[in-house]
Amino acid sequence: NVGFNVKNLSVKDIRRGYVCGSSKNDPPRECESFNAQVIVMNHPGQITNGYAPVLDCHTSHIACKFASLDSKIDRRSGKELEKEPKAIKSGDAAIVKMVPSKPM
Repeated sequence: NVGFNVKNLSVKDIRRGYVCGSSKNDPPRECESFNAQVIVMNHPGQITNGYAPVLDCHTSHIACKFASLDSKIDRRSGKELEKEPKAIKSGDAAIVKMVPSKPM
């Protein structure tokens, strides 16, 4: 664990999951979407656009929708196998655009 103190800020003002950053030099911001490398380990059927699994990112648990399947890639080398596939299934790896249902 890591602990630190900030001037003029009480311990009671900080809650679990809060993000710290420089307010003057590139402050942290919410994202509307992000690209993720996904490997489907064990899933019945196929995954297409619109699928919305719950992602765990640090202390947040948020449903994120697969907005688009950008490319199917090789699991080991990362080389692109197929551009804009219709669906992915167990054992496949892909680069997908994800849109969180709540600010993240």
